[in-house]
Amino acid sequence: MKFLTATDKYIARSIALPMLATLTIAAMLLLLDKMLRLFDFVASEGGPVSVVWRMLANLLPEYLSLGIPIGVLMGILLAFRKLALSSELDIFRAVGQGYWRLLRVPYMIAILLMGVNLAIVGYVQPVSRYLYEELQFDLRSGALGASIKVGEFNNLGKNITIRIEDSKDNGTNLSGIFVHMQTKSGQSLSASADKGMFLRTDDRDTIIFRMKNGTLVHDSPKYVSPRILTFSNHDIPIDLPALEKFRGRGGGDGGKDRENTLPELWKIGGDMTKSADVRNAARANMHFRIVEVVMMLLLPLLALALAIPPKRSTSALGVFLSIIMVVTYHKINEYGASVGSMGIVDPIIALWGPFIIFAGLILWMYHIIAHVPGGQPIGYLEVMASKFGKWLKKLLPSGGSSANRHQPDREGA
Repeated sequence: MKFLTATDKYIARSIALPMLATLTIAAMLLLLDKMLRLFDFVASEGGPVSVVWRMLANLLPEYLSLGIPIGVLMGILLAFRKLALSSELDIFRAVGQGYWRLLRVPYMIAILLMGVNLAIVGYVQPVSRYLYEELQFDLRSGALGASIKVGEFNNLGKNITIRIEDSKDNGTNLSGIFVHMQTKSGQSLSASADKGMFLRTDDRDTIIFRMKNGTLVHDSPKYVSPRILTFSNHDIPIDLPALEKFRGRGGGDGGKDRENTLPELWKIGGDMTKSADVRNAARANMHFRIVEVVMMLLLPLLALALAIPPKRSTSALGVFLSIIMVVTYHKINEYGASVGSMGIVDPIIALWGPFIIFAGLILWMYHIIAHVPGGQPIGYLEVMASKFGKWLKKLLPSGGSSANRHQPDREGA
């Protein structure tokens, strides 16, 4: 860190806090929005609550890949905006430090986080996405210990039906029990009991259902009439149904390209034994990830161009516009990936075309702010926003005029 000057360290500190705060807030908002839906999903499937946290953990890399670029942009933008409003930016330029020199530390941060984001979207996110889908599958199939739904008839396998009226103490105290079993030979066994519980055995594929204080009805084609017995304790062994195994990860089939790493996408996209649809989908997904990462190289220039308001102005239009531009560009890339995967447009054109246009716009904005005296890339928008603000103030009654309007005339009194 000896090559960093005091100015560089000051800019780095100014960037770090807004960047971390923005990244944390963005990730938490996305997780909270997803958390409510996951709780509903897990509750409807009767699964344990702990699976929600595991599913959210597997979604975190995907949300970080969206939050890191926004965090970098807002951190640099807010840092330079603070320098501009406090006139420190004018002092730096007066002593010969131009904008490009001041962007050295922001570019170090952007390149470092670009590498982190590349590792996330290229390797971590595909695996975590697959694990998330696997948890959903296990939850639906009951592999995560989904509980028996109270008050409903539950089928355990093909020949056993159980109904439980009430469950207490996390399922260890069951009451109002009805069980019906049917064998292949035509025999049937029906039982009702006051209480019951499930017990584990040494065999992982078999559990014991122990019932207390009940009545047992055993019927068979060999019997003239059903046999009815009462019991104080009765155990019924239950063979757990075989669970279907989850599919393999990715593979380029069935729209699972999001679960493939970048090398796997490259291999699938160049495999001529695959169909054109599969190759196009893999190439579109690969270029989408790369474009989203490379775009981070433009963020310091965009942040600087939008951070500096006009002189004697504290307008925050640049902050608002920066978020709109980044989100709009992300949505355009999603549309380009969709069009490229369908083969309508080549994925390279569909994704790198908007990138070139976006890069040209940012470079022009940086040229205006850095090399044109008094230049403002969004100067026209600033003027329009100022006029709109003044027009809005005229429509809204001010606090002072409203108070004077309702004040009684003291001279008349």
